Amino acid sequence: MNFIYERNINYYETDKMGVVHHSNYIRYLEEARCEWLKQIDMPFEILEENGITIPVLAINCSYKYHVTFGDTIIIKPYVKEFTGVKMIIGYEVTDKATRKIVLTGETKHCFTDKSLKPVNLKKYNKEFSDKFENLNEFVK
Repeated sequence: MNFIYERNINYYETDKMGVVHHSNYIRYLEEARCEWLKQIDMPFEILEENGITIPVLAINCSYKYHVTFGDTIIIKPYVKEFTGVKMIIGYEVTDKATRKIVLTGETKHCFTDKSLKPVNLKKYNKEFSDKFENLNEFVK
């Protein structure tokens, strides 16, 4: 699935230099990931109703170019790795107008039950596992 998340930059997200403060990109990636999960019929609400959580273990970002108030960014999340227990989601963020890459990054996750005990999604919920497995076939 080729999912694209578009987002306009707000004034309050910029710093004294007029560019988006680096900490906001973590929020943007989270927004894109949540919307992406909705699009593949696995919103957090459904996962949690089925006893599954997906905590973030690590975040890695490389800032390539800046954007400012009024710009629109496009975020493309994709599964880089899926083992059933852990998953790495990659992101490419571009400026919609210039098509310049603004950021590349990834978030590392694990699957847990409600008590935050790691689970193997392949055994815990095969239907959800299959959806993530199929996303793993998508190459950026």
